[in-house]
Amino acid sequence: MKKALLFIPLALLAVLSFMPAGTYPIDGYERTGIDRLAYLQKIVRDSIKYTRIPPGAYLSIDDIKLRLTSKADSAIAYMKEDPEFQKKIGGLFYGLDQSYSISVLDMTDTTNLKYAARNETRGYQPGSVGKLAILVAIFDQLEKLCPDDWGARVNLLKYKRVKGGPFAVYDHHTIPIYDIEKDKLSKRQAQESDVFSLYEWIDHMVAVSNNGAASVVYREALLLKVFGEKYFNLTDEEAMQWFKDTDRAEVTRLANEVVNEPLREMGITEDEWRLGGFFTNGGERYVGRMGGSIGSPKGLMKFLINLEQGKAIDSLSSLEMKRIMYQTERRIRYAYSHDLDSAAVYFKSGSFYKCDKSKGGCGDYAGNVFNYMNSVIIVEHPGGGPKYIVCLMTNVLRKNSATDHMYLAGRIDKAIREEQETTTATGQ
Repeated sequence: MKKALLFIPLALLAVLSFMPAGTYPIDGYERTGIDRLAYLQKIVRDSIKYTRIPPGAYLSIDDIKLRLTSKADSAIAYMKEDPEFQKKIGGLFYGLDQSYSISVLDMTDTTNLKYAARNETRGYQPGSVGKLAILVAIFDQLEKLCPDDWGARVNLLKYKRVKGGPFAVYDHHTIPIYDIEKDKLSKRQAQESDVFSLYEWIDHMVAVSNNGAASVVYREALLLKVFGEKYFNLTDEEAMQWFKDTDRAEVTRLANEVVNEPLREMGITEDEWRLGGFFTNGGERYVGRMGGSIGSPKGLMKFLINLEQGKAIDSLSSLEMKRIMYQTERRIRYAYSHDLDSAAVYFKSGSFYKCDKSKGGCGDYAGNVFNYMNSVIIVEHPGGGPKYIVCLMTNVLRKNSATDHMYLAGRIDKAIREEQETTTATGQ
């Protein structure tokens, strides 16, 4: 099986060399085999009007670059507040309470990085932002399995197909299903019987934030660690038998190690970002929780700086994870701001809330016990426009903060543009 996976790309070289230039989805379909991208490819090819994604979502795969590869120091070295930039960003939160925490890195000029923060060390339940830890985990295990063969890693992602099983349920988020032969796109919840490639499960996890997909990808990262070379030929039945036969406490320990150790290797402490368990009840039937989940703007900023440096696992993994975070699905919350329409955005959002009906004033995404909403984003405006990273985490009770995140996005973007103009005018 491994030899077959290694051979497949050679047969595709001729096809890839004749691919049309265009959006990331056009490049991405042949590379990954993600059917959702084939749907977008057809829309672009046939010039069909499509308003779901803005102009900034149509980058070529070759346009996606890592911006901080020249920076060799640890991430924390670049997280020192710039007095003027701190004043500008801090002023945007005047009058707001301590429920807002943020870290911002302006990397428009990579020789003069500027950092600002507010309550950056405060811990929040990260919600779906925690799925980025799973993304890191599977790329970490792929690197350990094939340290000197990037092609083998990509092939495993594209051609290894796994069944969702009980880990895939239950989640209310739908996943896109595109039937290429019938040219029909539908959306539904993930099912135990679903079989997708690793790339497709990852796409479902990041692009549409499906919890079932997150649990499946987490499971596969764990199985990669446990089975090593045997994973190439591992069947779904053998995988499930291992979960049934292995002591639950040992499975839990290994799962916690797989998803959190790569974060520690990037200099992110346990209090800055950790993932405590699976995203579905189906997954928790086999794997327990450990330590709880927490995230902070500081920890998440460390991750994104490592990503831009090419130090999140390695440079090729970092670049591929950035491509996966590139938004070619509908933008929401912070990323929905029309000030970002022309920009490329690499984004993950998450929420987690709880209601106590006896206290009143509660609803969807408007919890009155806790109401976490989190946005992490890399923004890259075209040409010489601003390039920056934002990690925003909030816990505003009884209010859906999606609109607040959107408005803050516009104000932060304007502030960074003004900073860029001031720097250019003064020649600093």
